[in-house]
Parts: sequence; structure tokens; C-alpha cells
Amino acid sequence: MEEPRAKILALETFCVEQVPPTVYYVPNFISKSEETYLLHQVYAAPKPKWTQLSGRKLQNWGGLPHAKGMVPEKLPAWLQGYAEKISSLGAFGGKLANHVLVNEYLPGQGIMPHEDGPLYFPTVTTISLGSHTLLDFYHPVSRGQHADSEQVPTPQTEEQRHFLSLLLEPRSLLVLREDMYVRYLHGIRPATSDAITEKVANVVACSAALGDELRRGTRVSLTIRHVPKEISFAGTRACFLIFRQI
Repeated sequence: MEEPRAKILALETFCVEQVPPTVYYVPNFISKSEETYLLHQVYAAPKPKWTQLSGRKLQNWGGLPHAKGMVPEKLPAWLQGYAEKISSLGAFGGKLANHVLVNEYLPGQGIMPHEDGPLYFPTVTTISLGSHTLLDFYHPVSRGQHADSEQVPTPQTEEQRHFLSLLLEPRSLLVLREDMYVRYLHGIRPATSDAITEKVANVVACSAALGDELRRGTRVSLTIRHVPKEISFAGTRACFLIFRQI
């Protein structure tokens, strides 16, 4: 479904230039009081809502996406308003965001280069809370390798595949679409500080400057997406009962 042009224009002012299509970076998308409110809600969530991973911990809201579809759960009110606000910009082709992943990163934590995959509408939106981070982008391992009849190509290193970064400051909104979503990997280095170099493509839209060294604090990210394939609990139960009879 093609997104209404009037809606897309709401983000065009914030398009990051000289990078593959398409990145929108909106500084100060939320206020400091909103940031405080959201952080309070995140940490007020029941302990069972948290899942501890090796490099971070997270909360899953809206359902558990998987290949057969997501059984939707109603988003809490403190997330629903932001899902609606971002959806109104046309980020999801006129659809309403229905899934939010909350990640907590302590200084020194990160996430390896990855792609979000086909379970989601091909756009990811992220609100950052508490601290900045650098989001790094990489060519897939196979891209840019040239084989000939006499030499077997060797895998490129992660550093060689890294081609740009985006500085995500507190209270900002990031929107990734098109090639930046489907063609490239993204990740966060496990570091306690970040150097602002010429590889940071959106530095002109940020309060930092080239040459700065920024120390990380605890960062909480709200990753807001649309899962197109929803299934009913009744349908899931029926499939389970059929499976038991086979």
C-alpha cells in the first residue's frame, strides 16, 4: 500500500541526506517531561515483563511476532498514544503500529549487527530515552566480495563492512525505511563511550559536533513497529487441537 504523500511530507524535513534511502531523524520528538514519564512507566512494569538477554534486557508489548502471525494484545495506554502519534506520520503505510519492544542498554552493552526481518512492515521507528547511542550500519558479509578463478574470497571484517553511523540522542525519533531497512544490517557496539567521526551521517541535526567523545549512560529504546499478520487466539487454539489429533 502506498503511503499518502501528505503524510510523508510530515517527515521529509527530517530526512538525513547523503545516505541510502531512507532515514528520518527527528531531534526532541518528545519533551523532557514525556521522557521522565515514559521511563517511569518502563520501570514500573511488573518484573515478569522483563526478559534478560546476554547484552541487554527487554519488554515485549502487543504480542509475540512469529512466522505464523502474532496474537495481538492491547498496548498499554502509555505506549498506545505514541504508537498512534508515529503512525499518523505515515510511517506504516496508513496502518497503526501494534507492537513495541522496550530495550534497556547499560553502558558497555549493545546488540550485534542484524536485520529486523520480514515479520514486520518494512519500517522501524525508535524513540530513545535516557542516553544517546551510536547505531552502526553494515554491508552484509557477501556484498562487495569478488571471486576469481584463482582466489577464494575471504569474509570481510565487521569493521570493514561498517559504512555509516547515526547518533541517536535522548528524546529523538528515528525512522528507517526502504534500503536502510531491507538491505543493510544495523547494530550497537558494546562500548561505554562514542567518538563522533565523519561516519556519523546525521551529526548536523544533533547537539554534538565532530571530534566529541560522548559517554554513554543507561539508554531505554522504544522500538515501535507494525506487524501485518495478526491471528486470533481462537485460530491458534484450533491449530493446536488439530495438531494434537494428528
